[in-house]
Amino acid sequence: MIEGVMIKKLKVIPDERGRLMEILRADDEMCRGFGQVYMTTAYPGVVKGWHYHKKQFDNMAVVKGMMKIVLYDARPDSPTHGEINEFFAGEHNPLLIHIPPYVYHGFKCISREEAIVVNTPSEMYDYENPDEFRVAPHDSDIPYQWDLKEG
Repeated sequence: MIEGVMIKKLKVIPDERGRLMEILRADDEMCRGFGQVYMTTAYPGVVKGWHYHKKQFDNMAVVKGMMKIVLYDARPDSPTHGEINEFFAGEHNPLLIHIPPYVYHGFKCISREEAIVVNTPSEMYDYENPDEFRVAPHDSDIPYQWDLKEG
């Protein structure tokens, strides 16, 4: 596991009315403060990535569909420098993925329907000076291929 990354297995509590699932609590070890809550989606087969933040911690949970969420540690002083983590998260595997600053991350919708991610980052989005740094998902120095791995 990449240093600083944390995973929380989310518990779904169903009853005859529906279901409830807590995602992030203030007393969770991974809670580094509250910036905002937002959702983003991807259509089947779409890759959104790569990007990283310099200050912000992300806390991502897939609440509809399934996503392949991939992290890459490009931090030169990290003991896990060069490591890749791949998580399959969503309805069939409810997880909260805590992503520290300077760790590249991206995701691909692997379900047959649009997938929805809820993110609770530690910082508010700064429209004037965004803490977001991007590289291309397919043509970059990150040693990862988004293709389906069959076999």
